[in-house]
Amino acid sequence: MRRVLAATVGAWLAAWVVCWAVPASAQQGTTIAISTRAAEVSDVLLRGKQLETERRWGDALTHYEDAIHQYPGDTGLQRRFELTRLHYDLGRRYADHSFAAALGNLPFEKSLDMYSQVLLKIQAHYVDAPKWRDLLTRGCDGIEVALSEPVFIEKHVPARKRLAIEDFCREVRKAMAARTVNSRTDAREAVAAAARLAQQRLEIRPTAVVLEYLCGASNMLDPYSTYLTPDQLNEVYAQIDGNFVGLGVELKPQDGGLLIVRVIRGSPAEAGGLRANDQIVSINGQPVRATSGDSAINALQGEEGSVVQLSVVTRGAAPRQVTIRRRRIDVPSVDQVGIVDSERGIAYLKITCFQKTTARDLDAALWRLHREGMKSLVIDLRGNPGGLLVASVEAVDRFVERGTIVSTRGRSAQEDITYSAHSEGTWQVPLIVLIDQNSASAAEIFAGAVRDHHRGTIVGVRSYGKGSVQGIFPLEGYKAGVRLTTAKFYSPSGKPYSGVGVEPDVLVQRTARPIEGETTPGAGEEDAMLAAALQAARNVPPSRQASR
Repeated sequence: MRRVLAATVGAWLAAWVVCWAVPASAQQGTTIAISTRAAEVSDVLLRGKQLETERRWGDALTHYEDAIHQYPGDTGLQRRFELTRLHYDLGRRYADHSFAAALGNLPFEKSLDMYSQVLLKIQAHYVDAPKWRDLLTRGCDGIEVALSEPVFIEKHVPARKRLAIEDFCREVRKAMAARTVNSRTDAREAVAAAARLAQQRLEIRPTAVVLEYLCGASNMLDPYSTYLTPDQLNEVYAQIDGNFVGLGVELKPQDGGLLIVRVIRGSPAEAGGLRANDQIVSINGQPVRATSGDSAINALQGEEGSVVQLSVVTRGAAPRQVTIRRRRIDVPSVDQVGIVDSERGIAYLKITCFQKTTARDLDAALWRLHREGMKSLVIDLRGNPGGLLVASVEAVDRFVERGTIVSTRGRSAQEDITYSAHSEGTWQVPLIVLIDQNSASAAEIFAGAVRDHHRGTIVGVRSYGKGSVQGIFPLEGYKAGVRLTTAKFYSPSGKPYSGVGVEPDVLVQRTARPIEGETTPGAGEEDAMLAAALQAARNVPPSRQASR
């Protein structure tokens, strides 16, 4: 079985990334009066309800994610986030050709076997012991959400049966509540009964019902666990390998469009003139606002060599038309390598994500900078959503001589691992590490190890605060898979990262963004964080400057 441990909050897909788990507003905590907090949460819920009513599930998901970080522990916000995610994930599945093909070819009994296999993966690997009743209840949430979504209803429920949907939902909830569910076998039998009841009452093909129970169970475990369609599973592996076919943009739903968060250097998107902070407003003549975000994202994907036509808006300018040809892209893990202050030997590089090639790419960059006169090094982790845990460990090992880098703790003993540094091949160059609220997971492992070992200066704002590890588990015989949280990770000093993040040594509040959203050494005075990092590098005493 191929299993990959990932510490990430986002995944590069064939043409896009939705970094829904990295809100733009995750900032340092503040003290809020209870009455003020209640009023603010009420306003957040009202705005979220409006987005839900408009079926803007991507925007609603980002909205609730932002709010959860601002108001941690609010059960109302958490519940809205969970239900919104079910809507969002269903839209993605039904816009996914590989899911449609699998659904059409999957017999009822095989779908039940698939459900049982997912439960077995949860039982064997998930960080917390499964509660079978809860998993069944989450599955009921899944089918109820599906029966409120036009794309599901139109595909599976005959028009003459649609008035019976509410009665069915009440009946199946009552029937499931009356069942004893103490094992995987009990859960399978309960889902089989629910699927047969849906077939009798609504004439829905039972396989479709089982898959919604499956997705409800896996996708509501936590924000990072999820069912992966065949195409999504392949795309996760493409992210890990660092290459895929697509446009080369990282996207985030916003204001009824698709905001470009980042453009990969050397990609078709860059060649076509797309830049960070541009907004895609139509795809192949179809307005993004008029479709679901999932359908819009699906329209961006395609075969190598195929063409997509976009209408793109740059802030303050009229829409422009762009035609881009999809091709295979190698995603650089280490980017923007160079000496930014030749007189003082200050070097800079950006680690965009942690993937299979990171250690190799980092080695090449370090030797290049060494030859060019590096005396201190700024490592930019801003916007880095994470990636492979082992890749982050290998990167830290380049700079820390000895001691713990990170430790993981899970429900089973095999998840309790301590990763340690090795003295061989350690670079002694003084480090300045840039982080922001979008630096997450594996990026936090790197920054946290540098901090705890007093190996460098951390500059920026508090990081995202994701402290869990996910494993990728293919489902035998189905081509699909699940991503499950298997452990939580802790800093060298034994502190958790979840909800805490990494605090900077030098706090720099975000100011105006650099030109076109790029955080590069050439961005000038507008990049206050980079300016602070360069100043920290200039303050390094000559006696501490680089040695190898």
